[in-house]
Amino acid sequence: MTNYKIKLEITDILGDKTCPRGHKVGEVFSFPEDVGKLCQSAYNSIYPTIRVMQSGGSFPWFKDNTHSRCCPDPKRPVVIEISREEIPES
Repeated sequence: MTNYKIKLEITDILGDKTCPRGHKVGEVFSFPEDVGKLCQSAYNSIYPTIRVMQSGGSFPWFKDNTHSRCCPDPKRPVVIEISREEIPES
């Protein structure tokens, strides 16, 4: 089974461009190491996509090894790009 390194990057904040949790465009997180640094609502909304990508799966709407999702805040959705990189076997 292929293993993947998962990276989460905040690429945009829609609405008034502010996140009530304080996230900023350009922040980068590693999964699972940085899970506690990401807003729990955002994490809950992207977790299913993370698991699909971590297991090597994809959906027709995925672009190569990346996919963007938004947090559930209806006034200020934070856009998070989820990407994966294959970890070579040693």
